[in-house]
Amino acid sequence: MDTTFTPSSDKQTRLLADASQYLAGGGLGLFILPPELNLVVQRGEGSRVWDVAGREYIDYHLSSGPVLLGHAHPEVAAAVAAQLSKGTTYYFLNEPEIELAKRLVEAIPCADQILYTGSGTEATFYALRIARAYTKRNKVLKFEGAWHGMHDYGLWGTVPSSPSNYPHAQPDSVGVPLETGATVLVTPFNETQRAVEMIERHAHELAAVIVEPLQRVLQPEPGFLEAIREVTQRRGIVMIFDEIVTGFRIAWGGAQERYCVVPDIACYGKAISGGFPLAAVAGKEEFMAVLDARKRPRAEVVWATNTLNGNPVCSAAGVAALNILSRSGVQDHLHRIGSQLRQGMVESGTRHGFAVQAPGEDAVWGVRFTERKPLRTWSDLTTSNKDLGVRWGLELLRRGLMVNPNEKFYISIAHTQADVDRTLQIVDDAFAALKH
Repeated sequence: MDTTFTPSSDKQTRLLADASQYLAGGGLGLFILPPELNLVVQRGEGSRVWDVAGREYIDYHLSSGPVLLGHAHPEVAAAVAAQLSKGTTYYFLNEPEIELAKRLVEAIPCADQILYTGSGTEATFYALRIARAYTKRNKVLKFEGAWHGMHDYGLWGTVPSSPSNYPHAQPDSVGVPLETGATVLVTPFNETQRAVEMIERHAHELAAVIVEPLQRVLQPEPGFLEAIREVTQRRGIVMIFDEIVTGFRIAWGGAQERYCVVPDIACYGKAISGGFPLAAVAGKEEFMAVLDARKRPRAEVVWATNTLNGNPVCSAAGVAALNILSRSGVQDHLHRIGSQLRQGMVESGTRHGFAVQAPGEDAVWGVRFTERKPLRTWSDLTTSNKDLGVRWGLELLRRGLMVNPNEKFYISIAHTQADVDRTLQIVDDAFAALKH
């Protein structure tokens, strides 16, 4: 693999100019690369992607996580091709939609029933609506630093530069109504006593507590999720796991299996459909019953439908994806490859004189430049040197690793030992360049 950055091809230069003119923000919103490193992906296969200029990258971004199987997995491609010849959408029930729902219920500990959505943002948004309808309360609690998508109830206290004024937080985006924030309480992740006390204090008005069980790259401390589960159950508050990232990635049963805590409702996306746009809310029947127009007066039914929900192409891809992920050895492979990379990155950075940590799980983690230990809360993560993180990430891009600087590393089942060896050499070169 060529490890030196080469100028963009004429075609890529033209495409980037068109993107700058015709796409809002020039691309995909908050994800912006410097002009000299910006690129247009042409194709992906396995653990690799190629840009229009012909440059090859080992991919650790994986479209921000959905490509858990690697790019263009042949079994997923075959399932999608078979469905395409039968039509792309019906709105009515279809066989792949039903089969995938059955597989998800079998795999997800908290699931009796499934509601399909088109994205993780929709999944968490509808999960909160379900909780409000079930409890007949309006407020929700989230944890500082948690990412629950782009809706107005999720974008509070997600990336604060200093601790929030608990239980209140600042909106993360302009355009989010301040009135929405009156219904969203925020407290630090992993601060068990503080969280339980806040839930107790507001129990009479709390519909839900929503939590990323692996919050970005922060593992839950022993007893934290268990305490949240106990108090929500005792107080009749719906506990929602946001498993958009962790589902089928850190264990076959996701975070519920990994951390041995079962919520009332969980949200899934990214990995469940083999890279196709599909997400889901999974929950116990008593909570999902508020969606059932067969058994409730229409005025008491939660509205949570979209034109492309349960799309047969995406569902067919999902069935194929779960068939692959359920095979023996898949999770072991992810943990083995990921653990080598995490350990190797920390060792390389330390050898070059940097205070480096790799918090998270073996299948998804971050690299943070900070001496703060342990990393427990969002405030701890803010001690990381973001400038160093971005500069190091750009050095990786220059040398042929596809990453989102200062964000997560994702592993696919397609990553190999050869990828690990090559990656760690590039990582070492990038640390050396950063040092000088």
